Amino acid sequence: MLQITKTDNNLIGRWFRRHAVKPDPAQLSLIASTPKLLYPISAKGFSTAGDTQGEKKQKRRDAFSNTGRKISERVIRVLDEKGNDLGTMHRADVIRLMDKQDLRLVQRSTSSEPPEYQLMTGAQIHQERLRLREQEKAKPQTGPTVTKELIFSSNIGQHDLDTKSKQIQQWIEKKYHVQVTIKKRKDAEQSGDETEEIFNRMLQTMSGIAAFSSRPKAIRGGTASMCVFRHLSKKEEKAYRDSLESQRRDTLSKDRDSNESGVVCQ
Repeated sequence: MLQITKTDNNLIGRWFRRHAVKPDPAQLSLIASTPKLLYPISAKGFSTAGDTQGEKKQKRRDAFSNTGRKISERVIRVLDEKGNDLGTMHRADVIRLMDKQDLRLVQRSTSSEPPEYQLMTGAQIHQERLRLREQEKAKPQTGPTVTKELIFSSNIGQHDLDTKSKQIQQWIEKKYHVQVTIKKRKDAEQSGDETEEIFNRMLQTMSGIAAFSSRPKAIRGGTASMCVFRHLSKKEEKAYRDSLESQRRDTLSKDRDSNESGVVCQ
């Protein structure tokens, strides 16, 4: 039975080899040489560059600037260069008016309906930008107040004291608080009045700029004195200017009275 099974397998194998279809060599070479097609897949990389550019464009669009001839709205409200209301106008009429009077167009309000624009000269746009920049600088700075610190001995020379006073003034002008500590001399008795006099002399060099945020006081068991200088508030600056103006008027009035009395005596 094993011999018969082996013989049958050989016969079946010979039959398949005889009747199997062999591929054409030309077709094999064609199949081997045909390249596989690659299909591109679009992929967007993660990057913040596009977002940054979008933010810059948005800031540029929101800034006070000439909109040019690209008016996105069909109908807008227009003010002339003097601020007079010209009413609502079609953008084509606004462009013709700009060309006729050689003016620029600036967006004033986006919240109104229709949006409000104003015709302005180049000089007016420049002045308005300067005004807005000054307003931005005048806004109170948010965040904690920066405090600078100086420590020196009470036997400091006048030249070094003047140098430190100038440094304090530069910090005060930047709206910093300045904490000054004066250490008393160890070789001699020294009253608190002497160190307080130094503080007052320093404050006099900054008249109209600085004031005491914390008045002089003894610290470290009386071996030193400390105070804090700050910049004057807007109200204090105005009061200081008013006092100077009042003193100037009083001086002029006294001089005038003195001259008049001299003429009468003659």
